[in-house]
Amino acid sequence: MFKGISRGLFSVVAFAAIAGCNSTDVNGLKPTGDQAQTAQPAVIQGACPQVYLRDGTASLDKYANGGKGDPSKIVYQASIAATTRQCTLGQNSMTVTVVAQGRLVGGPLGKPGKIVLPIRVAATDGETTLYSELTNFEVELPATMTTQFIFTKADVTIPGGAGNLAKIYVGFDEGPYKTK
Repeated sequence: MFKGISRGLFSVVAFAAIAGCNSTDVNGLKPTGDQAQTAQPAVIQGACPQVYLRDGTASLDKYANGGKGDPSKIVYQASIAATTRQCTLGQNSMTVTVVAQGRLVGGPLGKPGKIVLPIRVAATDGETTLYSELTNFEVELPATMTTQFIFTKADVTIPGGAGNLAKIYVGFDEGPYKTK
């Protein structure tokens, strides 16, 4: 008897929690003063462009000079394992916060210290590039020669009317430094 009640109660509580996650009203409170002008509704994840990794951009192997392809000459290896995003809709644009979780491992020629990882975030709508920026992201490689990192790019702005084909890409890019 208690199992049936517990399952029913759990279902009601879980549903209420999930429903609360999609709500933009916080206990019926309305923004006042300066908050009224800057408050922007969050976008339901289904309307927020997904984040993808392009082939060949999820990992980066850095070799000592002249050692490309030689495992004994690896300075470090970096990889991106997971991504997510959050969108906020403005009057004419959507601002996307892109987050990528990764791992950095020192190689045989590696040493502890700061490593600069070239991470590009780009947004496209079909064949049209809406946003592209390369960030030199610093990660501290500890004496244990392995660490995890969280990369966050909070100001990816795309047109609010971007089509259903809009996609966000994140990955390593050793190409020339470019901005929007």
